[in-house]
Amino acid sequence: AVVSRRVRDWLFGPVWTTLYFLMPTSAFLIWKSIGFKQALPWLLFVTQLALNWAWSPLFFIAHELFWASVESVFQAFFILFTMTVFLDIDKLAGLLLIPYLAWVTFATFLSFTIWQLNPDTQGLWFVFLGGPN
Repeated sequence: AVVSRRVRDWLFGPVWTTLYFLMPTSAFLIWKSIGFKQALPWLLFVTQLALNWAWSPLFFIAHELFWASVESVFQAFFILFTMTVFLDIDKLAGLLLIPYLAWVTFATFLSFTIWQLNPDTQGLWFVFLGGPN
């Protein structure tokens, strides 16, 4: 099924290019302010980045639409936590993550909508567990 709020394909490249510029810029500002003296900002940043990387294989390769959607919620929360901690260290660093949070929040909505429109989609785990052929 097709989502009515579908994002135009041409938009993904510029949006992710911008976000992948803003994320390391934000991290650089934190590094410039505190180096690696505090673990929490870096733990949060790396966690949200790992969640970012995990979504695509879950959704596009494993076809685990529900779990990709749940993962996306965790990603949004970790971006929010990262942003909050970054704001306390360097205001600009935290503000640079707002577009990223906005995009991931929208992507989470799309992900859940796609799962709801395709409830019978069988992911790889279903196939590996010996579901019906």
